[in-house]
Amino acid sequence: MTGYTDPGQHIFWIASRAFGVVALVLVAVSVGLGLVMATKTAKGPGVMARVKQLHEATALTALFAIAAHGLVLLGDTYLRPGLAGIAIPFVMSHTPVWTGLGVVGGWLAAILGLTFYVRRWIGPKLWRQMHRWTLAVYFLGVIHTVGAGTDARSVWLLAILAATALPIVVLTAVRLLPSDRAEAGRPRRRIPLPNESMAYEYEPVQYR
Repeated sequence: MTGYTDPGQHIFWIASRAFGVVALVLVAVSVGLGLVMATKTAKGPGVMARVKQLHEATALTALFAIAAHGLVLLGDTYLRPGLAGIAIPFVMSHTPVWTGLGVVGGWLAAILGLTFYVRRWIGPKLWRQMHRWTLAVYFLGVIHTVGAGTDARSVWLLAILAATALPIVVLTAVRLLPSDRAEAGRPRRRIPLPNESMAYEYEPVQYR
């Protein structure tokens, strides 16, 4: 059997690819849950609290999958990426652009994921501003998956990409609805100061 290739020779590549797909799915779920909170589409008592917990859990689990995706690849005897290849963007010789974007996405996911633990120090406003970049993590992951993978055109992978992308696209569209923008741009009602409210209360009524 001349065309036979032993899968054992590529076990590290296969394992790394598997961890990468798992990481992409987890990132998609985490981003989707974040959009659910932002759009307030989850209703019911205590639902938002559970969504928040699941959002944090999937984000942190995705970090472990991303780390495993890179570390397992160190055992691949064909690529031989080395620590620099999996940690520094655009250093790996194999599809440097696509792998480099994946490394950028991995570091961005790590930074944003760890902000859960420093929110009290950086403040909720800065935390929310930083957290908006989680959408970029997902898109970088998709680009990396399609560009660097040998199975990018596989039906099963395309099905996973479509299944994860559709909810995110829909929720992002809901988040950016014009009605939401109009509500955000509408000036807030000014609450009068105590002396102003007292002056208004005792102002004599004039009849015409």
